[in-house]
Amino acid sequence: MTTARARHILVKEKKDCLDLLEQVNAGADFAALAEKHSQCPSGKKGGDLGEFRPGMMVKEFDKVVFSGNLNEVYGPIKTQFGFHLIEILERK
Repeated sequence: MTTARARHILVKEKKDCLDLLEQVNAGADFAALAEKHSQCPSGKKGGDLGEFRPGMMVKEFDKVVFSGNLNEVYGPIKTQFGFHLIEILERK
């Protein structure tokens, strides 16, 4: 079965997510931004969610993580929790 590892930044507002994406695209450190801004407990670990399988995350999240390119940042991705920036770290 396929597994993936990703990290993310979760915020409530789309405009905040877009601002963070701009910072990442300008070279800011994703993990440092996650630690400072993410509203998910994973923020304390730089947004790292560890390894997971399809169906363990909400469908909008899974769709990106299991189909996007590795080492790219995607977002804003809207889920029931807010807006995410997602970086896909690996897939096996």
